[in-house]
Amino acid sequence: MKKAKKLISHPLSAIGTAAVYTSAVLTVLSVTFIIGYILVKGIPNLTPELFALKYTVKNQSMLPSVFNTFLLTFFTLLTAIPIAISSAVFLVEYAKRGSKFVRAIRVVNETLSGIPSIVFGLFGFLAFVISKQWGYSLRAGVITLAIMVLPVIIRTTEEALMSVPDAYREASYGLGAGKLRTIFKIVLPTAMPGIISGIILAIGRIVGETAALIYTAGTVPDAAESLSSSTRTLSVHLYCLLNEGLYTNQAYATAVVLLIVVLIINALSNFLAKRIAK
Repeated sequence: MKKAKKLISHPLSAIGTAAVYTSAVLTVLSVTFIIGYILVKGIPNLTPELFALKYTVKNQSMLPSVFNTFLLTFFTLLTAIPIAISSAVFLVEYAKRGSKFVRAIRVVNETLSGIPSIVFGLFGFLAFVISKQWGYSLRAGVITLAIMVLPVIIRTTEEALMSVPDAYREASYGLGAGKLRTIFKIVLPTAMPGIISGIILAIGRIVGETAALIYTAGTVPDAAESLSSSTRTLSVHLYCLLNEGLYTNQAYATAVVLLIVVLIINALSNFLAKRIAK
């Protein structure tokens, strides 16, 4: 009987292992193909005109959009991170574990994380552009994106805080530390890798967002002079170039720069998060 079970389990194990390796190889090949295709099509079209200080019909410069992308990402994270981390700390450290209130908040949070970005864009358009009379502006885009990425950061921060062993908290309390000091000195630094993961996921969504920003920040291809300026990010710039159908080569070049910008922002986020953890 045991031999029969082993004979059955070995083929299933082999099939499972093969499926895992096949999935991994297909994923790597797909990502490599996409990145390689963009680089091959985009790098030859990178010209000095695309990095002019001001956008014109002749040069289709993306430099103002690069500046706007960093600016929008910075202000969105500055708005969302304190609220998201504070919310996660309350749900994990202060609220009663397993209560109906906590479960209800998590259901709402997970529901919001699955809502399409176009819905957030329409909400931002109605709430900020029209009702608040902000017009198409950077601040309307920032607040809309901050609301959009809050569920992602809250959920990942929650998981990171719950992964910290209770023994750490009890040891801190035993040494005479208060709850708030324990959270800031023990729990949050220990959970920092998981929090960083949530922030990086949020950055990817911010930088790649198009639909929500078209309805809130607008599509003006100039560098933002203030939070009330209408402007566009790199992803919106890429969409506009392809939508016009006349600047496909410039769109591929913009895609290459967008990949580089995402890598730079992620690297900066990792660096700053590690510095804060230390």
